[in-house]
Amino acid sequence: MTDTTLRTPGNGGETHQTTDADHPVLTTNHGMPISDNQNQLKAGARGPVLLEDEVYREKINHFDHERIPERIVHARGSAAHGYFECTESLADITVADLFQKKGQRTEVFTRFSTVAGGAGSVDTPRDVRGFAVKFYTSDGNWDLVGNNIPVFFIQDAIKFPDLIHAAKMEADRGYPQAATAHDTFWDFISLMPESTHMIMWAMSDRTLPRTFANMEGFGVHTFRFINKEGKSTFVKFHWKPRAGLASTIWDETVKIAGADPDFQRRDLFERIERGDYPEWDLGVQLFDEEFANSLPYDVLDATKIIPEEVLPVKIVGKMVLDRYPDNFFAETEQAAFVPSHVVPGIGFSNDPLLQGRLFSYTDTQLSRLGSVNFHQLPINAAKGRAEAAGCPFMNQQRDGHMQMAVPKGRANYEPNSLAKAGEQAGAREDPDKGYKTFPSEEQGQKLRIRPESFADHYSQARLFFRSLDPAEQAHVASALVFELSKVSLPHIRVAVMANLRNVDEDLATRVADGLAMDLPEASPTAAPVLDMEPSPALRIVRGPREKHTLEGRTVGIFFADGTDREEYDSLIAAVKGAGGHPLTIAPKVGKVPLSDGSTVTADAQLFGQPSVTVDACAVILSAEACAKLVKEGAAVQWVMDAFGHLKAIGHNADSKPLLDKAGVEPDAGVTDLELFVDAAKQRYWDREPKVRTLA
Repeated sequence: MTDTTLRTPGNGGETHQTTDADHPVLTTNHGMPISDNQNQLKAGARGPVLLEDEVYREKINHFDHERIPERIVHARGSAAHGYFECTESLADITVADLFQKKGQRTEVFTRFSTVAGGAGSVDTPRDVRGFAVKFYTSDGNWDLVGNNIPVFFIQDAIKFPDLIHAAKMEADRGYPQAATAHDTFWDFISLMPESTHMIMWAMSDRTLPRTFANMEGFGVHTFRFINKEGKSTFVKFHWKPRAGLASTIWDETVKIAGADPDFQRRDLFERIERGDYPEWDLGVQLFDEEFANSLPYDVLDATKIIPEEVLPVKIVGKMVLDRYPDNFFAETEQAAFVPSHVVPGIGFSNDPLLQGRLFSYTDTQLSRLGSVNFHQLPINAAKGRAEAAGCPFMNQQRDGHMQMAVPKGRANYEPNSLAKAGEQAGAREDPDKGYKTFPSEEQGQKLRIRPESFADHYSQARLFFRSLDPAEQAHVASALVFELSKVSLPHIRVAVMANLRNVDEDLATRVADGLAMDLPEASPTAAPVLDMEPSPALRIVRGPREKHTLEGRTVGIFFADGTDREEYDSLIAAVKGAGGHPLTIAPKVGKVPLSDGSTVTADAQLFGQPSVTVDACAVILSAEACAKLVKEGAAVQWVMDAFGHLKAIGHNADSKPLLDKAGVEPDAGVTDLELFVDAAKQRYWDREPKVRTLA
């Protein structure tokens, strides 16, 4: 006999209904099974309800909107489908389905974005990049919503509107777009010392990624893994690009923006089209409360990292993006990433920035997508439990704007007992398999306050700067000079410089010299500034993840009428043999005659494919063609930029006059064709002092 008896919540202590085979499992709209549908999440039996209660908030938000635009941040986005494969089981640490079995694959949808610009801005400004991954697990969707930088500007979510208002275009004039080099941003930063660590990252090469495939990703916050015994382990998430870390140079970035505003979006599409699928390893830093308490900073502070030399990153899986969206609007634009969408086995810490995001993102999606039913859009729909119930979610939420489902039966509430009368049984909670929040003990007065452990704003900023390669340090100093030179109010520059003195005296001196200003007194600090051990893992240049390879990278081959056919064919074959993508470029695209009388069609035309769009450059001209091209500004600029952007340049003997005209000087990166492919696998940072003045 079917047991439909209800055990009503009350003084008896039992708060759950019975569940048997006749009743499907009650879930949230993103497919997560629910363990308790009778009580809000509280800090103690008589304590206040908690903001992170996604089950309650989704339910009440939906109810509130049952009767009846571009993202504010991260508007400029590009995305792709793929899969996550578990490479090391974490079954002893978490019950999260996707980490249970080595070799298990989970479908994903990943979106990369810039923060400050609108949807119509360019791909390559100096900006933080969003790195958001939606995992379609069998227990619902998990949204790991992070950035390509492991820290953030602020410690508490209540400051997020102020940060974004300051970073966006100025309210009275509507510019600059997708840029932080203006008064309001730096005014805010100068008055918020907690932003100093993030500013070091923002002014570094990390905010100028070469492509999405060359970018790290981070979960930013401290999360929890929860195992079947209910034990919690703190976790920080890292995405490590298998293609290696790579950035652009500021001058290169500016020129890419003019040559191809969609450079990174195009690169993602073309990599997938030709089978050079972008891949990342997923790594985790796992630690307990005792380890957290031993650190000289607070793991709940989103402006801090745990250096990899202190706590190594353990690789537990890989992500492969192998399919571009069929429709940009329906998928990339309508994808809704919400940090509170987790699955059993993953939980939250008390990071106040994370706690605020748990509310804010859902609220934003309700506004942006216009309906509490945004979870029904195909790109957002849970997939794991479709075979069990005919749809990937099961609950009594109904109606609302843009309702696309057709719920059946007359019971739109829970609990109900209509199954006794022959009606369809309603979904009920599952205390065993449903999501359980880790029962951490919380106590204390209700206060608007930050802990003293959040007070050190400069030690990790100093750690980051002193961990960088000298070339990267020069880039940070030069970026600060550029940005602050755009600040029109002198007192703002003075305040920023006062903060920089707490980071590194040499950095402050270099920036002051670049601005021709006197160094002010250092700003007061709320905690002692520590000299921490440098972390080489933070470097891009000459760091552990700067990969010397041609795999997945593009080599521009500049040729013209009369180019030697054998050199042309050999070079293309050599680039392909090294895993690179040869892109042939000529003054005219169609029917370029080669030395043997045959003709070939170039992939691109000289004026439309400047050297900033490729990773390495080769020039194979005939003497006659070279004599003409030394008088062509676009050809000279093509080679000059390649040299100035520290790229390898391969050339045949007849092309030498063009290199001379472009000011190319001999070094390890300027080679004949025989040595070119090996040389093309890296940039030549030692060349930089010859081609530009840095702070």
